[in-house]
Amino acid sequence: MKKTFLYLALASIAIVSCRKDDTPETIEEVSIETQNTYDDQAAQNFLETHYLDAKGNIQDFVATDTVNVKLADLNPVTLPSGVIYIVRPGAQPAAGTAIGQYDLLRLMSRSTTYIATNTDNKVAYASPSTFRNTISGSGVPEVDPAYFYVKKSVLTAATVPAAKERSYYEIEGFQEAIKKFQAFNIPDDSNYNLQGVIIVPSRAAFARDAHFNYTGLAYRNRSFVFNFQIYKSTPYLNER
Repeated sequence: MKKTFLYLALASIAIVSCRKDDTPETIEEVSIETQNTYDDQAAQNFLETHYLDAKGNIQDFVATDTVNVKLADLNPVTLPSGVIYIVRPGAQPAAGTAIGQYDLLRLMSRSTTYIATNTDNKVAYASPSTFRNTISGSGVPEVDPAYFYVKKSVLTAATVPAAKERSYYEIEGFQEAIKKFQAFNIPDDSNYNLQGVIIVPSRAAFARDAHFNYTGLAYRNRSFVFNFQIYKSTPYLNER
């Protein structure tokens, strides 16, 4: 019964339109072509200015740091879509589970969304906002996130046309890159050791399309940085 109410609530939320961010700053919108360029440049800047700590959390990197290795030196892979992923060395399952299109994930993460902007001829991420943080929050993995796979029952119960589309919920670039990793098979109460990073430019996320109201923030033009560990992936061969 609880699941039924959850699905109905999920599907009945209206389309998210442009709305003010939780932060007071206002960022002027540029052309899509320019935004795509900013996204790519800001992602490269992010790789040069951050590193992973002993638990795999993303931290700020300073030029005088002689101990830590910045993300740019951890063999980041850029996919044709512009998505970048980093497989953290020494943090992968010995015999992991491959991730399929319809799988049910249990995901521990600390993930943030940004807008790439040009300020004084310097392109970088601005206006950060938390997308997911189960590490500092519940301390247990998020179960079956709709931004990876949304159930057919949610689409069927939707009351507006846009909410009947998978693209309203799912982040295509995340789907693409998460399949480059394998899942652990560990209990929800296990201590975390984040296994990687995925950077999704806005064009591979929601771009300027309508989307589900995940956090009360509009994701128009926003890139996503996922910092995560896949605790478990339950295989499904067909849509569910």
